[in-house]
Amino acid sequence: MITLLMKILNWCSVTAIFVCFSYQFILFLSAYVKKKKPIKETNDYRKYAVLISARNEEAVIGNLIRSIRKQDYPKELIDIYVLADNCTDATAKVAKRCGAICYERFNTEYIGKGYALDYLLKKMQVEGKLEQYDGYYIFDADNLLDKSYIKEMNKVFNEGYQVVTSYRNSINSDENWISTGYALWFLHESQFLNRGRMQFGSSCMVSGTGYMISGEIIKKMGGWPFHLLTEDIEFTGECILNGIRIGYCEDAVFYDEQPVTMKDSWNQRLRWVKGYFQVYKKCGKALLNRFTRQKETTDKFSCYDMLMTNLPAFIIIIFQALSMAACFILGKALGLDTSFVPISALRFVGGTCAGMFALALFTMYTERKQLNFSWKKKVIAAFSFPIFMWTYCVIAVVAIGKKVEWKQIAHRGDENQGKIVQDSRFCRSIPYTETKLAK
Repeated sequence: MITLLMKILNWCSVTAIFVCFSYQFILFLSAYVKKKKPIKETNDYRKYAVLISARNEEAVIGNLIRSIRKQDYPKELIDIYVLADNCTDATAKVAKRCGAICYERFNTEYIGKGYALDYLLKKMQVEGKLEQYDGYYIFDADNLLDKSYIKEMNKVFNEGYQVVTSYRNSINSDENWISTGYALWFLHESQFLNRGRMQFGSSCMVSGTGYMISGEIIKKMGGWPFHLLTEDIEFTGECILNGIRIGYCEDAVFYDEQPVTMKDSWNQRLRWVKGYFQVYKKCGKALLNRFTRQKETTDKFSCYDMLMTNLPAFIIIIFQALSMAACFILGKALGLDTSFVPISALRFVGGTCAGMFALALFTMYTERKQLNFSWKKKVIAAFSFPIFMWTYCVIAVVAIGKKVEWKQIAHRGDENQGKIVQDSRFCRSIPYTETKLAK
């Protein structure tokens, strides 16, 4: 009886995984089999505002501003706005010295990037600045930009997309197994998921930073009304619900600094997972309704994609773990042989690890020009990536019942930003000592 029950539960999990994620095979075919759609060259240079929310980021904010200043794009068409949010260091002074328009905000009740962006945009609105710009870029203070970034994004914007996201690389991808795990996932997300979505014609998804929004959308929103723990996912959901198709520009490359300690990684990903729960609670029913009622295939696909991304995997794995534990306890209580339960568990874990191992290898192969890994580090990365991804399951369990608040992740730009590969495409890395100011 227990054996039959275990087999039924296993098949339920396998079926759920197939239903939830088999559609990604379409994205794979679109990303790597379907011919890339050419992006037209353009002389229509739009005017942009770059928005940066920064909290105690004096170590990195100067380098980001300088990389924006070095863009291969008309300088008079780029203005940089920095919101020093609850800062206790010299972030505002560094930003002003580097030529940014800087505001300061002190509010310990409403904390998070969503509230900071909302404050910044409303300040700009009061000052009559929102009418000046065709589009707005959102960056985190630790980012660095390829010097052709805005030029390439402008091309996709001129193709008619009102929101455009970009290729996310990592400054410290090879520092340790944690930063490597982040780097491989973000590269996979960019080139496997968003590239496939773009080729297929469905909506791409915004992930944290490195994206552009049209001025028209910003004006309609009247600020930034997205205040959940993952305001980027919340924004993506609202775009899909309102039929706004997000584009992807794989030729616009930016660099992000990843956490390297388990404490920082735990806090960050705990916030992300809790944010996924919040977004599903807010948008899940509306996305499901739009999926069932929408006639346009790509719009239906976008809704389904949004519903299936991230959260279902956590639920399936938690269900599988709980069902195995229940079968084991029930079998012991009835005096039955339960040796098949740990065997089934090992098979399930082994199968998922094999899949993630393959994903790591595939990503390292397709993105080998962006990853400067030695063979030794590639081998370590292939085996450590499944471990990194499995830690999400523990985090998801904790996130279910835990109150989660935004916590700062420290960045060390002086140590990591000098590691960017130097060639004609990339901006020069600016040493931290050039921007550091006395407090």
